[in-house]
Amino acid sequence: MSIKGKVVVITGSTSGIGLGIAKGFAQAGVNVMINGLAESEVIEGILEELRDYGIKAIYHGADMTQPAQIKDLISSTVAEFGALDILINNAGIQKVAPIEDFPDSSWDAIMAINLSSAFHTTKATLPVMRRAGWGRIINIASAHGLVASPFKSAYVAAKHGVIGLTKTTALECAEHNITCNAICPGWVMTPLVEKQIEDLALSRAMSKAQVKTDILLKNQWTKKFVEVEELSATALFLCSQAAQNITGTNINVDGGWTAA
Repeated sequence: MSIKGKVVVITGSTSGIGLGIAKGFAQAGVNVMINGLAESEVIEGILEELRDYGIKAIYHGADMTQPAQIKDLISSTVAEFGALDILINNAGIQKVAPIEDFPDSSWDAIMAINLSSAFHTTKATLPVMRRAGWGRIINIASAHGLVASPFKSAYVAAKHGVIGLTKTTALECAEHNITCNAICPGWVMTPLVEKQIEDLALSRAMSKAQVKTDILLKNQWTKKFVEVEELSATALFLCSQAAQNITGTNINVDGGWTAA
């Protein structure tokens, strides 16, 4: 079964992992609704690049902390495309600090964007998929959805929650030809990670190169950063007929991090 002509919503898709996945799906002939934060000229450039693959691409600026805006993202997708076949929950932010110093506002924002937004998109999308008799939901979790690191209490808690939401969603819609799975990347060189590298280099008086080798890739046994194209290919596989009985699970693309 080809997914060419189907419609995907990808949250947090104006940069990093989400943008890489959007490009991969556009290349596969899937119409794309992107979402995220960026300057208007950047967004237009992304849309033009996606449309060059011969697909329809639209942007919706829903704030992922606002349930009403998330609901509008989903309803607008159906109105504009006439369908919503694939949902990819990718939006995420990060904050690194010890628990006793962790700002309450940062905890609330990370929970809202990294976890609650996936619940709200899924809630709004499932009725559409049930009516169509087909659907694929893919949650971009993290290796931190399976293991912890210090100073990332909110991120780790949210990503563990994403894994739980994935399993529950899979069970609730298993008989409706809808699957739900999580992809758990290790370290991917994205703007979010680049910022962490800068922060760690400053706080630990290390070079960026040392941070990469001695901290980030220490437990990533391949000693390679995951590439966004790998995650896009994994997501495309989960939408294929070959993956119709893969549901409620997490696929780790982490260079062996969680195997140890």
